[in-house]
Amino acid sequence: MSAYNHILVVLDPSVEKQKALNRAIELVRLQGGKLTAFLSVYDFSYEMTTMLSGDERESMRLAVIKDRELWISDYLAAPKAGGIEIDIKVVWHSRPFEAVIHAVLEDSYDLVIKGTHDHDVLKSMIFTPTDWHILRKCPCPVLLVKDHDWPQGGNIIAAVNAGSEQEHHLSLNQRVTKTALKMSALLKAQTHLVNAYPGTPVNIAIEIPEFNPQEYNDTMKLHHVDAVAALAEQFDIAAENRHVKEGMPEDVLPEVAKILDAEMVIIGTIGRTGLSAAIIGNTAEHVIDRLDCDVLAIKPENFISPMQKD
Repeated sequence: MSAYNHILVVLDPSVEKQKALNRAIELVRLQGGKLTAFLSVYDFSYEMTTMLSGDERESMRLAVIKDRELWISDYLAAPKAGGIEIDIKVVWHSRPFEAVIHAVLEDSYDLVIKGTHDHDVLKSMIFTPTDWHILRKCPCPVLLVKDHDWPQGGNIIAAVNAGSEQEHHLSLNQRVTKTALKMSALLKAQTHLVNAYPGTPVNIAIEIPEFNPQEYNDTMKLHHVDAVAALAEQFDIAAENRHVKEGMPEDVLPEVAKILDAEMVIIGTIGRTGLSAAIIGNTAEHVIDRLDCDVLAIKPENFISPMQKD
């Protein structure tokens, strides 16, 4: 049984190397399953053709779709010849992230794979890129692919928040760890648990003279070390593969990933949207741009996409 039986891989016609497709093919070769190569297309000149008849406009739309289907078919000739089963799905949609999520909702894909690149931090705060929309709203796991290889015998990181007592964090810790172990088995890699914990709040240390920051730090660290140990012991993860570090996740995870030369970081994301996302942000999003390896984002159990509510 495949970990992911039905995979949607998002193509990018603006680049020559389709790293998401290459990664998807690699995954299917390792674990089996079926691929769908997906592309949403839209020609904004279509908006300027209102003087044409309905049939003429429809012919124009179909011609654009057909052209993209032919491009994909040519690109897929080699992997298909190698025995990989790949369907093609091209849809007409002006908002790529909505097209991806609609496809997932319609056809119940197990995994979305998409290439990613560095996002401009300032622009990301104002204009949410397609990747972020997919991360927040896609109901199935999303693998964002960078350029790091998947060598056998490597390292996979499960990013956990073991010190939290909130139910959604505890549940996500379990899901993230189980997923990391499955991916490690596929890639013959080692699983590492990485947990960041906050340091002493500076304002408390200043405002309360009798406050002992060292004691606070020691207590906080011990709490997280014990929580990570309890989680690791459930899954028989060795002590040397447990990493508990002071700092923010967006600092700690890239640091440990670089030291381990990890090929993948698996992270839970609650899919925060709206005003809270704009103000607070999502840890996964802060982390992704600072990693040079793939990121697999896992949603909580029974997550409902905002687009399912529309």
